[in-house]
Amino acid sequence: MLGYQAGLAQPLFLLFVLAGMMLGLLALVGALRRRSRVRALLHERHAERFTPGVSVWRPATQGGLYGLGLALFGFALAQPQCGTKSELTKRRGIDVVVALDASKSMLARDIQPSRLERAKLELTTLLDELKGDRVGLVVFAGDAFIQSPLTSDYSAVKLFLRAVDPEVMPQGGTNVGAALRLSRQVLENADRGSKERVVVLLTDGEDLVGDVAEATEALKDSGVQVLAVGVGSESGEPIPVFDRRGAFVDYKKDAAGETVITRLDRAGLTAIAEATGGTFYFQPRGVAMSQVVERIDQMQKSELESRVTVRYDERFQSFAIPGLALLALGMLLLPSSRRRPSP
Repeated sequence: MLGYQAGLAQPLFLLFVLAGMMLGLLALVGALRRRSRVRALLHERHAERFTPGVSVWRPATQGGLYGLGLALFGFALAQPQCGTKSELTKRRGIDVVVALDASKSMLARDIQPSRLERAKLELTTLLDELKGDRVGLVVFAGDAFIQSPLTSDYSAVKLFLRAVDPEVMPQGGTNVGAALRLSRQVLENADRGSKERVVVLLTDGEDLVGDVAEATEALKDSGVQVLAVGVGSESGEPIPVFDRRGAFVDYKKDAAGETVITRLDRAGLTAIAEATGGTFYFQPRGVAMSQVVERIDQMQKSELESRVTVRYDERFQSFAIPGLALLALGMLLLPSSRRRPSP
């Protein structure tokens, strides 16, 4: 039992209430001063004859209506809330860990603006499409790191995603094995609420290192599917090298001085996905994220979280409507036209 509660959501707008009271008070003081001046100039019984149709109280009434209307409207803007009601909210979805390759080969530009930047853009689209699912982010190159644990706060995941940069990765390479092991760890350490769990692996798959077979088998035993998304082209692309200011310098060379060409390893990524009951996705000169979204939507959603949300009953209409009515009435209460006194 929550009981009866009252409060204001935006108390700063009470300044309008104060302004309205001041306006009404000033209108009253102004009317009294005008009345005193009229009495000082004319005898009271002659005032009506020489000032026909002129009332010193009309401006006071108009100012009072404006003041009271402004006060009520200001109180409405402060959002008065009286009483509470509770709502049970249930969130259903699956647990998704995104494993993103941040190695230097992801800087290749066979996909515009680059493999990595296009993957980040497509992941942002994925986050916009998800509804109720928990998402975690693992970033890897020569080693893997948890960039974000499982969360339903997609804005936080997007923030961590924007910070991914191959230049700050401490070790080169494409250690998919470490990425898969860490992704499984993120899923296992979370509260088990989802029957369906997936790892979305985004990489070019080139020069795979680490014990990929062992990590893949562990995911299969845990009932976790890998949805592998190929990023790059099979024809290959040189890897650009940039200086500290981000300006292009040259392409990466091997020990013999030859330009290094990075290619998508379709066969390796397909083997990883199929070993866990997942699927390999590829879109030429793009990232096949729309197909991943469709696959996730088709999976069985589980209840991940239940929470009681307490909401206040908004009562601003009770003050806004009368306030607007008084303001309109004040505008209609215009001074009557002056008539010339009869001789």
